[in-house]
Amino acid sequence: MNSLLGVAYTIDPRSALPSYRQLAAQLESDIKAGAFDGPLPSITTLVQETGLAIMTVRRAIQVLADAGLVVVVPGRGTFVVPEGEPGR
Repeated sequence: MNSLLGVAYTIDPRSALPSYRQLAAQLESDIKAGAFDGPLPSITTLVQETGLAIMTVRRAIQVLADAGLVVVVPGRGTFVVPEGEPGR
């Protein structure tokens, strides 16, 4: 279990699915399960906890933003779009 997040995000380097897609899928699952009651963990925290490169984590967040699940507010964080909002 990750010490800061309280959740284990496991990335399988042998998977045919790229690392950013694996992380995005796990975050999406947690979002849909209601695991986040505030902002998502920071990109820095996700980098530290997953061991992935910062660009890989940013790409995973972008996948979620493109799907309308989160909105990125520069300088503030990444926030879950509430269910029923446009794009979700």
